[in-house]
Amino acid sequence: MRPEDLRNLLLGLSFVGILALGFQYITADREEFPGEMTYREGNYRLEHGEYEKALACFKEVQRINPDYYPAKLGEALVYIQTRRYPEARKVLDDLIQEHPDFAEAWANRGILNDREGRYEEAVRDYQKALKLKPSLAKGPGFIYRLLYNIKEKPPTIADRLEYLQQELSKPPDERLLRVPELDEKQPLQKGS
Repeated sequence: MRPEDLRNLLLGLSFVGILALGFQYITADREEFPGEMTYREGNYRLEHGEYEKALACFKEVQRINPDYYPAKLGEALVYIQTRRYPEARKVLDDLIQEHPDFAEAWANRGILNDREGRYEEAVRDYQKALKLKPSLAKGPGFIYRLLYNIKEKPPTIADRLEYLQQELSKPPDERLLRVPELDEKQPLQKGS
């Protein structure tokens, strides 16, 4: 590479860097919706097992912005993770009634039904979630798994749906519907 080409490349990269810093400065501390930063904090705390702090964040977002229903989903996820299943069911049922096209609510109610041994209901909820949003079949992507040091790809709701359908087609005494150490690895589905 010629010296003038290297100089031009460095100048170009510097210019792009300055533009990026300017964009970050202009957009910093601006929320796309009221309560966005608190919602993000809730997700962070949920992912790191700080369930009561996450719950407080999601409830605060609902107070600030009652129309932002993914915060309700966050509340339900906390309840699922802390095995407060009746509270999770109430929130998810309400979400589905209010927003019947919210695929993540259906998916998580499927997970809840699955954990409670309501396998036929789980199958119906998983099917509805995947019909509404087929991309849920992919599960967490490589970057997410890399960031959270997840070595093996966890089972998706599509994987669990297929497994449940196979097992439910067997005679009842031949079914294996629950393997707790594997079932707990199924990731919950977050909203946008």
